[in-house]
Amino acid sequence: MNAPVRETDLTTSISLPIEGMTCASCVGNVERALAAVPGVETVSVNIATEKASITTHAAIERATLVKAVENAGYFVPAGAAGAGSVELAVEGMTCASCVGNVERALKAVPGVSEAVVNLATERATIKGSAEAAILIAAIEGAGYEAKAIGAERTDEDAAHAEKKEAELRELTRDFTLAAVLTAPVFVMEMGAHFIPGVHDLIARTIGMQWSWYIQFVLTTIVLFVPGIRFYEKGLPALWRRAPDMNSLVAIGSLAAYFYSLVATFAPGFLPPGTINVYYEAAAVIVTLILLGRLLEARAKGRTSEAIKRLAGLQVRSARVRRNGKAEDLPLAAVITGDIVEVRPGERIPVDGEVIEGDSYVDESMITGEPIPVSKSIDSKVVGGTVNQTGAFAFRATAVGSDTVLSQIIRLVEEAQASKLPIQALVDKVTMRFVPAVFAVAALTFAAWLYFAPSPALTFALVNAVAVLVIACPCAMGLATPTSIMVGTGRGAELGVLFRKGEALQLLKDAQVVALDKTGTLTEGKPTLTDLELSPGFVRTEVLSLVAAVETRSEHPIARAIVDAAEGEGLVLPLVSAFESLTGFGVKAVADGKRVEIGADRYMSELGHDVAAFGAAAERLANEGKSPLYAAIDGALAAIIAVADPIKDTTPAAIKALHDLGLKVAMITGDNARTARAVAARLGIDEVVAEVLPGGKVDAVRALKSRYGKLAFVGDGINDAPPLAEADVGLAIGTGTDVAIEAADVVLMSGSLLGVPNAIALSKATITNIRQNLFWAFAYNTALIPVAAGALYPAFGILFTPVIAAGAMALSSVFVLGNALRLRRFKAAH
Repeated sequence: MNAPVRETDLTTSISLPIEGMTCASCVGNVERALAAVPGVETVSVNIATEKASITTHAAIERATLVKAVENAGYFVPAGAAGAGSVELAVEGMTCASCVGNVERALKAVPGVSEAVVNLATERATIKGSAEAAILIAAIEGAGYEAKAIGAERTDEDAAHAEKKEAELRELTRDFTLAAVLTAPVFVMEMGAHFIPGVHDLIARTIGMQWSWYIQFVLTTIVLFVPGIRFYEKGLPALWRRAPDMNSLVAIGSLAAYFYSLVATFAPGFLPPGTINVYYEAAAVIVTLILLGRLLEARAKGRTSEAIKRLAGLQVRSARVRRNGKAEDLPLAAVITGDIVEVRPGERIPVDGEVIEGDSYVDESMITGEPIPVSKSIDSKVVGGTVNQTGAFAFRATAVGSDTVLSQIIRLVEEAQASKLPIQALVDKVTMRFVPAVFAVAALTFAAWLYFAPSPALTFALVNAVAVLVIACPCAMGLATPTSIMVGTGRGAELGVLFRKGEALQLLKDAQVVALDKTGTLTEGKPTLTDLELSPGFVRTEVLSLVAAVETRSEHPIARAIVDAAEGEGLVLPLVSAFESLTGFGVKAVADGKRVEIGADRYMSELGHDVAAFGAAAERLANEGKSPLYAAIDGALAAIIAVADPIKDTTPAAIKALHDLGLKVAMITGDNARTARAVAARLGIDEVVAEVLPGGKVDAVRALKSRYGKLAFVGDGINDAPPLAEADVGLAIGTGTDVAIEAADVVLMSGSLLGVPNAIALSKATITNIRQNLFWAFAYNTALIPVAAGALYPAFGILFTPVIAAGAMALSSVFVLGNALRLRRFKAAH
């Protein structure tokens, strides 16, 4: 907790950043809220700087001021109070109203600046200065259970999975019991609607009164054994004035049950013509909603399968060299610097760098790329990937929560737990939804009691119960988080990590994709692509002499020529008299021969006519390559070209982006001619060339003003500012840590195909969420009036509570089933 501001002889000043103010009225609201805090002397709120300045002589806790601001409807950012983040597992939530209840309970805790609760993951993320124990107590006070989530997740996740399995078994058992007991109740009361003569048979044998007694016994067991969960949660929520779905079910089923109880044992209290029982409605409501819960539990288990698969990649032990011998150790015992041995077919336990041996490693679950990657000395390996045929040893460079796999799991979990901007609408509606339903049910009861034909009380009860049951907001609560879970999980399987949940929504709105060239469109490593010779010269001799001279240069082009010579196994002669001529080239003596290398203007100065290579020079320029020339002992010997090769996947990625209806731009520091040649070859729509590192942000701003929402893709340190400036930044995962930290989305493989995959997945996920929300809202909006009897005057149509319970369960199952369709999302290839 924050220490109190101590009373002194001097005035204490406190500054609080405030978010959410939009006008002068907001300023007045915040100032009045802060001025009302005991001990506050003066308050000044500035809407331009979004800050409040408070002066006081009293000892006022900062958290008290934060709470006053939040009660006024505004927000103090988490960092304002040196806040941290707490993650809690929450149990007992069943619908959107539960989420709202837990969030309100958490936000009422002093020191909490933000609380986000996710129904699908059953987790709460709280920012602020409040301690976990206080937060847990607040959740328990709201009628739910909670516990802190530790840093070591493996055992915790296993325990959570076991608990979920136990809950599923319990739901299966309870539903089975309820179904077995409800079936005879339903047949005895409703059988005549399906099989003529059922009621006559009952009347001739046991009699209708004994039929009611049997229904009473069976229904009582259904309601208070398998159905007790609804009353244990729903009724206390009513007393707390925070009703949820359980409250609706509890009131609806108990209304039908107690009415039937009176009709069975004290019919004299009911008006003539209203003596009837609705045991089957109470029992079927509970049974169908248990069925809905069971189907939800099974579907929700499938939504988190991506995380389970990722977590399943973590091995339990590693073969480590200690004290001169290899021994199997628990994974927790492996430390950075350990030498780890991996045999054929084994999963690599931690991240590291190969020090001996070679093999091929399947990295598909990390990068989404199916082709095994060659590994040899100095190659990096990633924990969780699978060794193929060879054996090797590597030095551990990252263990525990620092491994790439652990970071991926954490990123996916954070994205799944986040709330998208679209969720704000759901939150506003569900906050008042259940109380509104109670109001509609009460109005329905009163209207039918007053206007309905005889037996009016029966009509009033049946329709009011139908309203209560059909309105359960389960589907609303599940609509957004289940789609996010499945969408981000599928993205992780394809090597697309959404570091921030809101990127999942924002990416679909991109109108233009701006791409860095080097390392993004290209391999990021210049190579020798062309070497054409004048008559009388031999390739190996020319290349060895040119490469020998270039060993003295630090230019990337020089490095590419040297690498090419070394790759062909050439022996480079000794060099002397090396000289670099700025703007022209280099010259030196190699193996006793005078060697001069440079651009066409250098050759012209030396008196060489490069016209002989005119056709080759034009071809190279059109390919986006910058030609160099070499002269040996005063004779023009060769034209040389070095280029950064385009990645194999780049053309397909550009085509996929165009197929999505997007403009594609390239931002590069290369000269304009080379950049235009590359753009023409790839079909890129716009080129911004010769951009200095600091100018990329300006280029991004210019493209945004011209086209609208922009996604920027980069990989280098100099790409971090434009990644942050873009509406959505996508970092190539093989790039630098700085770029990855600045990005909203990380593409784990070096393939540019991850970009159209990420955008297409964003579009598919948001479309899926909108379908779910439309179903959830439209379903309730349309069926609540029908359940209330709106169609009865014109068409004679009424919803019984039984039909309402089935319809409510169907709504949640539809939403979950629709979200699970995202698991079949296909990646571009």
